Amino acid sequence: MACRISELVLDAADPERLAVFWSEVLGYVELGREEDGSIEIGPPGTGFGGPQPTLVLSLTTDPRPAKLRLHLDVSATDRDQDAELERLLALGARRIDVGQTGEESWHVLADPEGNEFCLLRARVGVV
Repeated sequence: MACRISELVLDAADPERLAVFWSEVLGYVELGREEDGSIEIGPPGTGFGGPQPTLVLSLTTDPRPAKLRLHLDVSATDRDQDAELERLLALGARRIDVGQTGEESWHVLADPEGNEFCLLRARVGVV
């Protein structure tokens, strides 16, 4: 048996704000809060250990590094890429340039704290 990713931890200056943003993006719900200010969000009805990893927004006062070494890729489940891009921008995402050529099939975005993520063209089913 191999391991699988059960949760992703993202440092956040404002875990509340990022929990709201990523919950809207992913259709997640709040699963719990820790005394240290961390907030865990995940798929409704399954949570930790379910088919998708949960996301822990962990309070930090450390400055954000210039570029993260890991980023998330997201895919729309019920609309085309253009409609999903508009939805993500309305939620507070912003377009960023990390050196793309303009010929990519994905969009590079940042969440409200500047964490990079990509919106892929491919649509996926709901797990």
